[in-house]
Amino acid sequence: MPLLLFSLLLHAYLGVRLLPALAAWPWAQTLLGLILLASMVLTPLGLMARRIKAPVLADRVAWTGLLFMGLFSSLFVLTLLRDAALLTGWLLLATAPTAFALPALTAVSAWSAVAVAGLGLLMSFFGFFNARRTAAVVRVDVPITGLPAALHGFSIAQISDIHIGPTIKRGYLQAIVNVVNKLGVDMVAVTGDLVDGTVADLAPHVAPLAGLSSTHGTYFVTGNHEYYSGVHAWIVELERLGLRVLMNEHVVLAHGLVLAGVADWSAGYFDSSHRSDPHAALAGAPADSPVKLLLAHQPRSAVEAQKAGFDLQLSGHTHGGQFWPWNFFVRFQQPFTAGLNRLASLWVYTSRGTGYWGPPKRFGAPSEITRLRLVSV
Repeated sequence: MPLLLFSLLLHAYLGVRLLPALAAWPWAQTLLGLILLASMVLTPLGLMARRIKAPVLADRVAWTGLLFMGLFSSLFVLTLLRDAALLTGWLLLATAPTAFALPALTAVSAWSAVAVAGLGLLMSFFGFFNARRTAAVVRVDVPITGLPAALHGFSIAQISDIHIGPTIKRGYLQAIVNVVNKLGVDMVAVTGDLVDGTVADLAPHVAPLAGLSSTHGTYFVTGNHEYYSGVHAWIVELERLGLRVLMNEHVVLAHGLVLAGVADWSAGYFDSSHRSDPHAALAGAPADSPVKLLLAHQPRSAVEAQKAGFDLQLSGHTHGGQFWPWNFFVRFQQPFTAGLNRLASLWVYTSRGTGYWGPPKRFGAPSEITRLRLVSV
């Protein structure tokens, strides 16, 4: 009930601010009113769909609710921007009555309401297409000082934040696996937030991961969503599929390359034995290793990773913001939003994610399968 009440209040704000301005277009007013009513009910139901015991019905409710959530998000942000612009106009009119005529501001109010509704629908339409397509390959060269010739060109395929769950199933993942296998890389890194659900519900949909191929295998680190979904069972299941789960530990690959992985930055809140620790992950590693590579779900692990002496950290978590304007807010929680960045002596690559969370919507932050290559400088 609190969630429904909250949804009612937010949608009421949109209705009050947009519907009266559409009076000149009764069909548009009616259509938007019906959309807001449906969204008001279905958005919170989509978030609570897991409670429905019938899997098919739960997925359909989740699909519908999350689609409306994505639309509502854009409408809400655009309405706030519209109101800020109109408020500026009213203040200007109050302080300088001759600046422009009142009918002009009234006309702007009406047409801007149409623009908000139209832009919200367009953003959701294109965002849906971008979210549901198979992620494109992003190629990145990472310069490593003193990299031995034997490791020049060492390649890594990174996939992250797929969020297999109500709207992402086996077929979506299989298409990702097919693309990764065509890259012919030396190793595959899966940097967390693979699932949104239990092993009992999602094991068949995660099974394609067993088909990933590379020279040195596939390595996985937990993300925060694994801890919402029964992390211990998932660790067992992923290792059964042939993935190596790195829990604050490391392995030594070809030519002395040290590959380490840490549990999610917040893992210690769920299980104290999983407390994320880049220093522990590197303990006992060869001191003369030419490259030390860390897999860490959240970019903010980079501070301790740099202190521990890593050369490169691969992360995800941010989704690059997933859709506008949230890409501008990631920086308040994480040091990096997307792409290759530098923290003192440490390179940090932050993937925008290979799937999506919640609304099937990506706008301004496309998904990616990343092919990274170590290059000598």
